[in-house]
Amino acid sequence: MADKPKVAFYWCASCGGCEESVVDLAEGVLDVVGAVDIVFWPVALDIKRSDVEAMPDKSITVSFINGAVRLSEQQEMAELLRRKSQFVIAYGSCSHMGGVPGLANLSDRAEIFRFVYHEAPSVANPDGAEPQQTLEVPEGELELPEFWDTVKRLDEVVEVDYYLPGCPPTPKLLANAVGALLSGKLPPKGAVLAGSKSLCSECKLNDTKPEKLLIKEFKRVPYTLVDPTKCLLTQGIVCLGPVTRSGCEALCINGNMGCTGCFGPLDGVTDFGGKAISFLASILDQTDEAAIERAIAEVADPAGTLNMYSLASSSLRRRRMKGG
Repeated sequence: MADKPKVAFYWCASCGGCEESVVDLAEGVLDVVGAVDIVFWPVALDIKRSDVEAMPDKSITVSFINGAVRLSEQQEMAELLRRKSQFVIAYGSCSHMGGVPGLANLSDRAEIFRFVYHEAPSVANPDGAEPQQTLEVPEGELELPEFWDTVKRLDEVVEVDYYLPGCPPTPKLLANAVGALLSGKLPPKGAVLAGSKSLCSECKLNDTKPEKLLIKEFKRVPYTLVDPTKCLLTQGIVCLGPVTRSGCEALCINGNMGCTGCFGPLDGVTDFGGKAISFLASILDQTDEAAIERAIAEVADPAGTLNMYSLASSSLRRRRMKGG
């Protein structure tokens, strides 16, 4: 009997939702487990780094790596799994584009540490202690991973074969990706394993969106009585569906919340946030400067709204701090 394909899962800088999405396969996870041999999954199985190091190179069929790369340890694990794997899939928004952790690129290490360990309202740190990368103790030297200034996408530290977008990817996308790998029917290297059209193509409200969409103001969901039968954009709700890749089946919009862009840009778009800004500007039907400023003011946290998942992939990459 032929050996089953070997699969690995690893979690870098992320919230853990991608790990849960594997469990969200429900009874379908039994089909996956029956078809593959999971050889590394630290969140669920007691398999050590040393076990992976002992595996022959390219012996793992595919590694699904989720999360952005924030620490030196995460880069080391990504490089190890790249060496041991035939395919590496950037699993979820954080590995694909930097994700929400990438918003930390608006600050640097020093600024983050200053707030977290000294200035945050809940901090009690009279000695001003901060984590040290190395510490001598009687038993020897203890070492922590290096905390980088800049959050990186997975493909900035290792070669990535495919991208599975989403925050997190849906169980359907994961099942389809595993199926494609098992069947050998793979798209060209570098492909995003999701839809190629905009999210509007699978949104149940798309038919209510006029061909020429123009609005006078932007509104925030908490302060708006949303009509669930009409396109959210026509109601002034910021929705990034027109510039976001399809594949999630419009789950957020089905919950009366505008798309936040977790599936990333369409093919050919290099800067998701820039495309989002351009789109929103194109539908704002105002010429008066004061009215434009009032409308823009209703887009709370523009960086977090328009680059929630993609700041680390943007042309900016990170905010330039004082002193360089």
